[in-house]
Amino acid sequence: MADMPVDLLTPDPNPRRDGPGPGHDASAVAGRERVIAEVLAPVVQVEQVPLDSNFFTDLGADSMVMARFCARLRKRDDVPSVSIKDVYRHPTVRSLAAALADAPPVAAPAAAAAAPAAAAPPATSPAQEASGPGARGGPSGTPHYALCAALQLLFFLAYSFAAAVVLAGGVDWIADGSGLLDTYLRAVVFGAAVFLGVCVLPIVGKWALVGRWSPREIRLWSIAYVRFWCAKTLIRANPLALFAGSPVYSLYLRALGAHIGRRVTVLTRHVPVCTDLLTIGDGSVVRKDSFLNCYRAQSGVIRTGPVTLGRDVLVGEATVLDIETGMGDGSQLGHSSSLHAGQWVPDGARWHGSPAQPTEVDYRNGARPARCGPVRRACYGATQVLTALIAYVPLAVGGGALLISAIPQSSTLLRPETVALTGWSFYADALAVSAMFFFGAVALGLLLSVALPRLLGRFVRPGRDYPLFGFHYGVHRAVGFLTNRRFPKVLFGDSSAIVPYLSRLGYDLGDVEQTGSNFGLTVRQDAPHLTRVGRGTMVADGLSVINTDYTGSSFRTTEVSIGPRNFLGNYIPFPAGARAGDNCLLATKVMVPLDGEVREGVGLLGSPSFEIPRSVLRDSRFDHLVEDRATFRRRLAAKNRHNAATMALHLGSRWLFFFAVTLVVSAAADLYDTLGAAVIALANVLTVLFAVIGMVLTERATAGRRGLRPLYCSIYERPFWRHERYWKITNPTEAIAVFNGTPFKPLVWRLLGVRIGSRVFDDGCYVPERSLVAIGDECVLNEGTRIQCHSQEDGTFKSERTALGSRCTVGVGALVHYGVTMGDEAVLAPDSFLMKGEEMPERARWGGNPARELRAAATVGAPR
Repeated sequence: MADMPVDLLTPDPNPRRDGPGPGHDASAVAGRERVIAEVLAPVVQVEQVPLDSNFFTDLGADSMVMARFCARLRKRDDVPSVSIKDVYRHPTVRSLAAALADAPPVAAPAAAAAAPAAAAPPATSPAQEASGPGARGGPSGTPHYALCAALQLLFFLAYSFAAAVVLAGGVDWIADGSGLLDTYLRAVVFGAAVFLGVCVLPIVGKWALVGRWSPREIRLWSIAYVRFWCAKTLIRANPLALFAGSPVYSLYLRALGAHIGRRVTVLTRHVPVCTDLLTIGDGSVVRKDSFLNCYRAQSGVIRTGPVTLGRDVLVGEATVLDIETGMGDGSQLGHSSSLHAGQWVPDGARWHGSPAQPTEVDYRNGARPARCGPVRRACYGATQVLTALIAYVPLAVGGGALLISAIPQSSTLLRPETVALTGWSFYADALAVSAMFFFGAVALGLLLSVALPRLLGRFVRPGRDYPLFGFHYGVHRAVGFLTNRRFPKVLFGDSSAIVPYLSRLGYDLGDVEQTGSNFGLTVRQDAPHLTRVGRGTMVADGLSVINTDYTGSSFRTTEVSIGPRNFLGNYIPFPAGARAGDNCLLATKVMVPLDGEVREGVGLLGSPSFEIPRSVLRDSRFDHLVEDRATFRRRLAAKNRHNAATMALHLGSRWLFFFAVTLVVSAAADLYDTLGAAVIALANVLTVLFAVIGMVLTERATAGRRGLRPLYCSIYERPFWRHERYWKITNPTEAIAVFNGTPFKPLVWRLLGVRIGSRVFDDGCYVPERSLVAIGDECVLNEGTRIQCHSQEDGTFKSERTALGSRCTVGVGALVHYGVTMGDEAVLAPDSFLMKGEEMPERARWGGNPARELRAAATVGAPR
C-alpha cells in the first residue's frame, strides 16, 4: 500500500503555549497558583481557596463544577489549558500549578514512531476540516437538500413497491396450496427464492451504484451522496447482516469487496459500508459492538478511507477504528478503545485507550487455538442457511396463510368477504386478535428466554476451549440470543422486577439488596449463568458482561464477577478478570482495568481509566432517604407501585401500536382485490408513519406540553419516577433508524421535541431526553453517537440541557453528556466522552475519554 498522509489527532498538553514554555522558577509557579485560585474561588463559592485544599473532599466540588472551572481557565491567556483529567490527577491548587509547570513540550504521537515517515502533506488541513460550509466540499444548499430528500423517498417507495409485488404474487401462490403440507412446501420454495433475491440484490446494487470504493470525499446531500446512501441502506438491510459471528458473514463481506482472510471471525453487527477499503488478515477476531465502517462524516462531507488489520489481530469490544488506521500482525486493541486517523498498532503490540496507546495488558483471556478447518466452517454456515430456509423464512412468509387456516377468528378478520371495513365488528375482531397475538408472544418469549437457556447452558462448560462453528458454539450463541432480547429487559428494567427476571435467566445475585433500580433498561451478557453481581451494586444502561474469549479458531467461557456496593455507569463492557473490587464507581464509557492492584473504594473514569473520588459531598444530600430504613421501605414501596403502573402503560402502548399495525394489515387485505400490490406498499409506508406518530404521542404524553425540565433529585422521589416512565414508554427509537442519513431524520427529531436546526446530518444518533437537547444548523452526527442529558450516581439523579452550535461534528461512537455546550464548528473525535458541564469553544477540536483539546499532529504514513 502506498504512503497515505493522514491527519492524526493527539492530546495537546499545552495547546495555548506560544514560544518557550514557562519556567520552573518559584515566581512563575506562584503566579499560576494565584490565577488558578482566583478563577476557582467564585466557581466553588468561597472567598479564598487554600492552596492545599482538595477540590472534591475539602471544597465540595464535583465534576460538573470543575468542568466550569476548566472552561473559565481556558479563556485566560496567562495559564495553559487545563482538562478535567488534569484536575482529577492534581486536585489542589498547588499540585495543579506544579503539574502545568512540568507539562512536557509537544511530542510526536506514538503512531508516528510506529509507521514509516510520510511522503506528502495532508490532503486537508485542520482549519479546512473545521471551517464548515466554506470548506472544500462543504454541504450543499437547500435545493440539493430537497432533491436528496426526494430521491431518497423515491428509493424507499420503489423498494417498498417492488417488495410488495413480489410478496403479493408469492402469497397468492402459497394460498392456492392444497392442504397444510402443500402450503408449507410452497412457503419454503417461495421463501428460498425471496431469501436468495434479497441477499443478492444488495450486493449487485453496491457494485452497480458505486463499483469499488476508494479513498475520496463525498459532499453531503449531493447526487454522489444519494448513491452512497442507497448502497449503505442496501448493505445494512441484507439479511446476511444478521449472520454476524458466522462464516456466512465473512463470505458476505468478501462479496462486497472486502479483503477477508481465512479463519476470520467478525462478531460486530455494525456492517462495514466501504468494504473495498477493509482488509482483515487470517485468524483475526473483531468483537461485538465495534465500528470499522471505513467512512466518517465531518464538516459537510463523507470521507472514505482504509482500515487494515493484519493476521491474528484481536479487536476488543466496543471499539472504534477510524479511517486510515491499521493494526499489524498479532496485535491487540483493548475494549472501550479507539484508533484515530493515522494510528497504526505495530506487529505484536498491545494498545488500548481512546485514542489508543501502548499497554502491557493481554486482552486474550487464555483461550487456546483448536482445530477448526474449512469443512467445519462450511458445514456450520450451510446449516445456518438451511435452518433459515426451512424454518424461519417459511414461518415469516407463509405465516399469514397458515394462521388463516388454523385460527377461525383470524380467518374472519382477514377475509374481506366476511367483514366490512367500516363495520364495528371489524375493529373489535382486530382488537381481540392483536391482543391474543401480542400478549401471547410476550408470554411465550419470556418462557423461552427463562427456560431454554438454563438447559442449553449446561452443554458449555466454563474454562474449557471449544472449536468455533460446531455444536457447542451454536448452543453458546443461542443462549446469548435468547437471554439478550431487548423487550423483557426494557419492560422490567429500572424497577424491582428486573432482579427476579435476571435471576431466572441465571444471574447469581446472591443476597440481593433491592433498590428499585438495580439494573437499567439494557443489560447484556454472553452467559447469564456465569455472571455474578454483588450485594448493593447498581447498574445503569448499557452494561455488557464479557463472558467469552475468542481466538480465530476457538472460544472459552469464563465467570465474570462484579463486586458489591459498586455503581456502574452507562455503556461499560465488563470483562473477566477485571481489577475493580468492592465499592467502586465506574463512570460512563470507562475502560475497566485488567492490570494493577484491585481497586476498592474509588471511582474510575476514562479510557484508559484513572482513579477519581468515589463520591462527592454534593451527592450525600439524599443519603437520609436510604439510611432511615423505615423511610426507605416506604419510598421503595411507592416507587414499586409507580413502576408497576409504568410497566402496564409500556405494555399498553406497545399493544396499541401492534393493534394499529393489525388494522393496517387487515385494511390492506380488504382492499387487495381492488388496489393490488400497491396497497401492500402503502401498508408498509403507513406502518413507518404510525411508528413515528406513536413516538410523538407518547413523547407528548410523558414529557408534557413544555417538555422535560432539568432535575436534581433522589431516585426515591417522584420526579425521577416520572423520568423513568418517560424512558420506558418512549424508549424504542429503532423505528426511526430507517431515516438515518436523510433529511427526514431531523424532522422526526423536531417532532419529538429536539430543538434542531436546518440541514443536520444524522447517521444514527441516540437522544434519550429529546426536549433537553438543542442542535444547531448543519451539524454532523455520526453513527453510534449519543447525546445523553442525564446521569445517575448511586441514588442521585441529575439531568441538564445540552446544546450543540452550528456546524458541529460528533464522531463515530462519541458520547456528549449533560450540561455540555459545543461552540460553532467544534469537532469531537470518534469514541470520545465529552463530560458533563464541559464547554467546547468555537472551532475547537477535542477528543479522548474524557475529551480534551487536541492538535493536528505531524503527518504519518500508512504502512506499505
